[in-house]
Amino acid sequence: MRFEREFFLRDALVVGPEILGDFLIRKIGDKVIKTKIVEVEAYMGPEDRASHAYGNKRTARTEPMFSVGGNSYVYLIYGMYNCINIVCQDEGKPEALLIRGVEPLNEIEFLSENRNLIKNIHNLTNGPGKLCSALKITREFSGYDLVTGENLYLEKNENKEKIEVVSSMRVGIDYAEEYKEKLWRFYIKNNKFVSKK
Repeated sequence: MRFEREFFLRDALVVGPEILGDFLIRKIGDKVIKTKIVEVEAYMGPEDRASHAYGNKRTARTEPMFSVGGNSYVYLIYGMYNCINIVCQDEGKPEALLIRGVEPLNEIEFLSENRNLIKNIHNLTNGPGKLCSALKITREFSGYDLVTGENLYLEKNENKEKIEVVSSMRVGIDYAEEYKEKLWRFYIKNNKFVSKK
């Protein structure tokens, strides 16, 4: 069951914990790959020194962050790894959730091949670059509509189990001054697909 757009037209700090346990779906050819979102980080726009939109900075790369909630923002880090974010809020308010970890629910062998035959299932998708590699999410998906899209989209988990959400500091943002201390990383407690610091 798809999300309504309105779900994403809210503060990323509200959407973040709520979307844990729901699904990120990737369609590649005749394969429909289902993964469960287990870890996200919120980036809160112009005032957040860790955000690509800090100071309302708009570039060709960051423009999708300023689009309507429910779209994606994909960027490259270290010149080699893609990272996918879910845009939140109304158009012009650049908040986003970096998806840091997903739990693969099917097509494990296919995902493993995409990651050069990683043998340990728990290392397949337990990091933002890893999951994009496994799911073949490229920057072509930046600005993609995750509400209505066909090849990459979000879906509600209508049988979501009761989960315990942990809040912690975000990873790898030592430059963000006082914003590095914010507890804006959310993950499912004890899930083995949460990224390692």
